[in-house]
Amino acid sequence: MTDTNVILFFVGLLLFLSVLASSLSRFGPPLLLIFLVVGMLAGQDGPGQIDFDNVPLAFFIANLALAIILLDGGLRTHIQTFRVALWPALSLASVGVLVSASLAGAFIAFWLDVDWRYGLLLGSIVASTDAAAVFSQLRSSGVTLNQRVSATLEIESGTNDPMAIFLVTFLLATIESSEGFTASSVASQITAQFGIGIVGGVVLGYGLSFLAARMQLVEGLYALLIASGGLMAFTAINQLGGSGFLGIYLVGLIVGNRRNHASEHVFRVMDGLAWLAQAGMFLVLGLLVNPHQLWDHFGAAALIALFLMFVARPVAVWLSLLPFHFPTREQGFIAWVGLRGAVPIVLSLFPLMADMEGAQFLFDITFAVVLVSLVVQGSSLAWTARWLKLEVPREPGPAASFGFRGTRPDPHVLLGFRIQLASSLAATQGEALSRFDGLRCIAVTRGRRLIFPKPQFVYAVNDLLYLITPERHSDELGKLFRGETKHAPEARTFFGSFTLRGDAGISELAEAYGLSIADSDWDLAIADYMRRRLKRRPVEGDVVDLEGVRLTVRTLAAGVIDTVGLRLRENENEEDETEAPKRKSRRARKRGA
Repeated sequence: MTDTNVILFFVGLLLFLSVLASSLSRFGPPLLLIFLVVGMLAGQDGPGQIDFDNVPLAFFIANLALAIILLDGGLRTHIQTFRVALWPALSLASVGVLVSASLAGAFIAFWLDVDWRYGLLLGSIVASTDAAAVFSQLRSSGVTLNQRVSATLEIESGTNDPMAIFLVTFLLATIESSEGFTASSVASQITAQFGIGIVGGVVLGYGLSFLAARMQLVEGLYALLIASGGLMAFTAINQLGGSGFLGIYLVGLIVGNRRNHASEHVFRVMDGLAWLAQAGMFLVLGLLVNPHQLWDHFGAAALIALFLMFVARPVAVWLSLLPFHFPTREQGFIAWVGLRGAVPIVLSLFPLMADMEGAQFLFDITFAVVLVSLVVQGSSLAWTARWLKLEVPREPGPAASFGFRGTRPDPHVLLGFRIQLASSLAATQGEALSRFDGLRCIAVTRGRRLIFPKPQFVYAVNDLLYLITPERHSDELGKLFRGETKHAPEARTFFGSFTLRGDAGISELAEAYGLSIADSDWDLAIADYMRRRLKRRPVEGDVVDLEGVRLTVRTLAAGVIDTVGLRLRENENEEDETEAPKRKSRRARKRGA
């Protein structure tokens, strides 16, 4: 029992220290890097002196953790993001990984002077982005990206594992057997990985969602039901020869987007499970590595990481997104967010478990590449998004949201909304709420007081209202409580000071500002004109530049541009109206001097 207590104490201590150290992530270091460093410090080269070299156990823990992380990522992915970014993300997850692995493999074989198959194997190990790293860093970066970029990155990171796993296992088999391979064998294995993964994930996802919606359980058990069902789907799909990682991501996607009365409880519990999985996985992987061995290969690993960042990933992104007309700035950011994390380290365990010659070298190089990626790329995501002007103003959502049990086709929810300064509800008796059928305000929080409003109650700015309402009213209520918050200073800088309706004619705008519009575009609405110029599905924040005028998509309705921001640009400089007078004043002072 003494040994058991010691082991449990150190497990608790490592998690405790990792959680405390996570507060440092707001100063720049990615949270996953902190977990890795804590694990390395606890290892045999650090002050912790824990001797851990159990590769099969580390592989098991990492696979279990990745499955939980992907399930949680799928649960939180809205289906509308698939409509915006499915095909670009799939292109990145397949063609992008293949191109990146090939370029990295060729560079590694040349630079390290190894057999091309070993170079391609190491290139395949480090080619894919990591879902845990991308999900975690995007959510903690503090920036709101436009929907096309954020959706593409999240879907890509959740679906690119099958290609990387296939390449690694296929190359391992080829190296061990010393036999060649044919195009038909490659195609059949890729088809099995993706095909069985997609079909299995969709079928089992709908089955699990149907079960979760109809089972009457204690609230805390719904998350365990979905987590255990997802893990069974993961193992079943793997056993059938498909990609369990892709399958469990799709299971989470389907369950999360099909309404059931326990979904809010599931999200809260799964969030904790996902954080525990990330912490545990990176701690174990940190324990497995010996820092002194990393240092011996750090120079070569840093060069490989830089090649991936500045050559392989950008070329792969450019080729993969070529048919989808992504702006150059968005391609640059997607290329920079090619974060390496746990997945490459887990893939580098395959050669170790196969007892392949040089496997430890592959593991050390991979670990060092991951460290460089997390330090350089992970720490600069927020800065890069702002520098490339991809951040869009954040819209406040409900302050609280709770579901109710029931099997009604239109379930009610308890929502908490705060009245913003621009809301029409302020200084009224709530007449605007009467147009929402089935809605009832049950309580108001004003300062430190809880108020149960009577019919003549007058609402005020900053009041927090608790509403029982059909869920279908959620978005409209959000607009009512926010008011026109896009007139805030930071939003006005981004969208411009003027708002235009999307169905207004582009000819009226051209006449008002003296713009040159092609004859074939003269009869178009502004929304149709922008869609034609963009050559892609529009999202909030998309920009069309005309002579002296910038048009920015403000809002969309059912995928169609609803309102457009207009921003005047002086001499085609991309500065906002508040900066132009300052620049004029500086130039005047300079002329005077």
